[in-house]
Amino acid sequence: MIDQVLLWLEHLMGSPWVYAALFSMSLVDAVIPVFPSEAPIIMAGVYAASTGTPNLVGVFVAAALGAWIGDHVTYFIGRRLSGRVDRWPLETRRGRAVEASRRLLAKRGGMALVVARFIPWGRIATAMVMGATRYPLRSFSAYDALGTTVWALHGTLLGYIGGAAFQDQPLKGMLLGLGLAFLVSVLIEAGRWWWERRRTRRAAAGRSTSAGPDGVDTPDGAGGVDRAGGVDRADGADRADGAGGAGGGATGPVSARGGVAR
Repeated sequence: MIDQVLLWLEHLMGSPWVYAALFSMSLVDAVIPVFPSEAPIIMAGVYAASTGTPNLVGVFVAAALGAWIGDHVTYFIGRRLSGRVDRWPLETRRGRAVEASRRLLAKRGGMALVVARFIPWGRIATAMVMGATRYPLRSFSAYDALGTTVWALHGTLLGYIGGAAFQDQPLKGMLLGLGLAFLVSVLIEAGRWWWERRRTRRAAAGRSTSAGPDGVDTPDGAGGVDRAGGVDRADGADRADGAGGAGGGATGPVSARGGVAR
């Protein structure tokens, strides 16, 4: 059974239609994540290294172009459905993805699209949010070109590495390529988590240093010297007591200026 599948794949990889298939799968995956399009790209890279077909550059171009066009389809869908996107409940998967994309977009701007390219639901939600918020199309296209280029190059080269390591065993080459792709995704997510935690700690440290000893921000001049009069309250009280004693032990409340109340 496995031998028949590998024989069929080898026949497919040698056909010129493989580029159209990679283009179509990358486009559809950018709009509806029915299946991960990274897998066929890695597979094509494996066969490019082990058998010489398909052409590695052709695989890269087909994948990148299909993903770029698919992201633009999602962008214009977001423009069309801007009101509905805002009403998606956070309890749903797509609602959480949209909210996470909004936060990522607020922090990183257009680079969020590059990062989200490696997250199946994230790339769709980010492109849709950018369309719904009327993000400039020219800037979107530029960032998306960068993101799809890195994404397609990543999948193609990982497949090529797997195929070069197991030239006579394409199945093992595909497993190696997929394993490397999974490892890269884990490292990217771990790095993002570490960076966000570091930023949160720095922000918390900055807030604590600006607060007073009781954890409350202390305005200038409070709890210390009366800068307007040049004398603190304790000093003023001492002068008042002194004035009362000099008056021959006069009784009665002391005025604020240090004299005896009449």
